[in-house]
Amino acid sequence: MARISGKLGEVTVAAAEVTGIKSWSVDQKVEALDSSGFDSDGVKAFIAGCSEWSGSFEGNKNGVPLTIGSEIALVLKESQTANQQFNGQAIITGLSVKTDIAGLVTYSYTFQGTGTLTIATA
Repeated sequence: MARISGKLGEVTVAAAEVTGIKSWSVDQKVEALDSSGFDSDGVKAFIAGCSEWSGSFEGNKNGVPLTIGSEIALVLKESQTANQQFNGQAIITGLSVKTDIAGLVTYSYTFQGTGTLTIATA
């Protein structure tokens, strides 16, 4: 698989690009449920439980901020290639604003996925 540059990445909410964004991240995990029993011979055993995903995106302020608590259709693009993106429904769980005399006003958002995350395939 070829390496790609993140310079053409993008965050889209409800089919509209969130302008000014400079970076995003998504984290996935699954619960490991302890399925040990007397028949495990003293060795713990586990099975996969529920999965979840969450993440964040941040960048320069450009427009009205997203509303905390709103459920959004989220697309996180690694590039402008269709199969290099992550898609799913998410809830905006946090907004941090930074204003600095020597810099731009920046917004940082956190989100919690709800339902399935469609994962990039290339």
